[in-house]
Amino acid sequence: MQLLNGMTGALIGSAIAAVGILTAPLYVDLFQIMQLTVFAAMAVLALSLGFIWGYGGILCFGQTSFFGLGAYTYAVAAINFADSTPAILLAILIPVIFAALLGYFMIYGGISDVYLGVITLTVSLILFNLVNSTAGDFYKIGDARLGGFNGMPGVPTFNLPGNPGYILTPEQAWMVTGIALIVVYLGLRLLIASSFGRIIIAIRENETRAALLGYDPRIYKLITFMIGGAIAGFAGALYVNWGAFVSPTIFALGLSAQIIIWVIIGGRGTLIGPIIGCLLLQWLVTEIGAQQAFDANFVLGAILIVFVLLVPKGIAPTLRDMVMSRFAERGDAPPDVSVKVKT
Repeated sequence: MQLLNGMTGALIGSAIAAVGILTAPLYVDLFQIMQLTVFAAMAVLALSLGFIWGYGGILCFGQTSFFGLGAYTYAVAAINFADSTPAILLAILIPVIFAALLGYFMIYGGISDVYLGVITLTVSLILFNLVNSTAGDFYKIGDARLGGFNGMPGVPTFNLPGNPGYILTPEQAWMVTGIALIVVYLGLRLLIASSFGRIIIAIRENETRAALLGYDPRIYKLITFMIGGAIAGFAGALYVNWGAFVSPTIFALGLSAQIIIWVIIGGRGTLIGPIIGCLLLQWLVTEIGAQQAFDANFVLGAILIVFVLLVPKGIAPTLRDMVMSRFAERGDAPPDVSVKVKT
């Protein structure tokens, strides 16, 4: 019953969002649909870090590693199979395997949180330089040439499952990406509300106490890390579908920093926060780029400083606290917006 009560608001909000996603092509033009598609794909990426950092307590500076691996895996598989369905599955599987191997050596090796962040960032830079040096006909997997710094153009986009000849239109691809964002969000909400979710939150709050209660923090953190890798890889496939192109810049340091900024500004420890932060800042960067009046990186840096100093909790937790405070002033019972940890 508690789980159902906690999910009610999320389900209602998701239903409203789904209606908006399905009807958006009736009211906005193709260019805006394409923008919304990439925004939604990046929001899935933001959720991957929001989950492992906000709930698992794992600060990963290299979330682009899994994002890029998912993108390149999708591109290579889609070219070789001429079918997006197995390509999407592989785009999730390969980052999960990579996250399992990398996470095992870091987490079971007793690497502290600071060094874990440094290692994941270094891995992203290594992958960037590795893929960047794959120019030439020699570097190919099956029929797919990696292209080096020029990237891989002309990647097949999503098709109808079981029917490779039916390629989704941009409007249909937007619907798939938007609904995928909702599904990932709801899936994480259910996971956090489960016993597994309560345990990883307990480990985040006090790892020693959780271990004394009989839980192995290492396996829970590893599984959390793998889930984040799977979501980021899926986001990579969605991103490639948007532009039919992937290049080594997908591993770049700038994108790694942006993901962290999205989560900080939206609100760590929430799921809606990273989505809000991502959509808001992606829209802002797009508007700045269109006007060419300011440098986007300068504006992002200024926004980050303001939020760290004035709104350290982020947008979503701050709004939640305001609502809770208003209910407290009126003497009404506040809505159930928190996840309780039982130990």
